[in-house]
Amino acid sequence: MGIIDKFCLKDKVSVVSGGAGQYGRFIVKGLAEAGAIVYVVSRNIDRCEKLAAELREKNYNVFSGYLDIGETNSIVALYEKILKEQNKVDILVNNAVLRPMKHYDDPIENFDLSMKINATGIMNTTRIFVQNMIQRKTGTIINISSMMGVIGPDFTLYEGTDMDAPPDYFFHRGGLISLTRYLAARYGQYNIRVNCISPGGLYSNQPKVFVERYKKRTFLGRMADGEDIKGPVVFLASDASSYITGENILMDGGYTQK
Repeated sequence: MGIIDKFCLKDKVSVVSGGAGQYGRFIVKGLAEAGAIVYVVSRNIDRCEKLAAELREKNYNVFSGYLDIGETNSIVALYEKILKEQNKVDILVNNAVLRPMKHYDDPIENFDLSMKINATGIMNTTRIFVQNMIQRKTGTIINISSMMGVIGPDFTLYEGTDMDAPPDYFFHRGGLISLTRYLAARYGQYNIRVNCISPGGLYSNQPKVFVERYKKRTFLGRMADGEDIKGPVVFLASDASSYITGENILMDGGYTQK
């Protein structure tokens, strides 16, 4: 197999939770451009269908679906729908994230909700979708975490803005990286690879003072762009990474190394 062929995802059935979000839409595009059949799913079915329709107009195989990872019935319904339509699931991208906490002193109920979605929800989604991969003894799971899962916050970045670094985010992002290693160990016997990507901050019109401070913290002198995540996702989803599992790729412009 030539090197270009190793990156090809032709006819691979992929599911991207939170697929219409900031990073999610680029993950969906990257997988589709590599030849995959992609299901873009979230609670916002209208946004998912809009993205899917845009990509179908470009002759990509992209479909939409409803998914609330906080509800088991929703996960099972989507899983059964995809199996009925495609008869398999090759790639699962756990990208969905809920941000109910904005500040340290927010109600503890917000922390509870965050864990229900960002910890329990991801685990539940994985356990359900991996069943088909186990049966077929092949598959790839990619978790989308954050560089904040491996470092502590720099609160000086947020001075003079209404931005903050809430504790729940650091809790579940770090946990997801650890869960990646656990799942890689557990599912390796079934030829299922589990890896993680931890992006840095994505530019989305944040306050100028924050952006300038952030840029100085990176080797590359900029915040992340949505296009940046396409390559790592396709790499981990494809045969180009066939002997890589349990890894966490820091996609942060060198932020954590400076």
